[in-house]
Amino acid sequence: MYFTDRGIEELENRRGEEEVTLGWVADQLRTFVDLNPDFEVPVERLATWLARLDDEDED
Repeated sequence: MYFTDRGIEELENRRGEEEVTLGWVADQLRTFVDLNPDFEVPVERLATWLARLDDEDED
């Protein structure tokens, strides 16, 4: 288990039953980056990865 998995597991355990929109998630990510500007690049990469999940492989 990666160290980061603990945060993911906490998120799932505490809020896993909730339904949210991707708009809500985007707002939370923006707020997080505003409060933690050092994480702008990783959050941007995560958002881009999530946005492109359904794209076909470009091999």
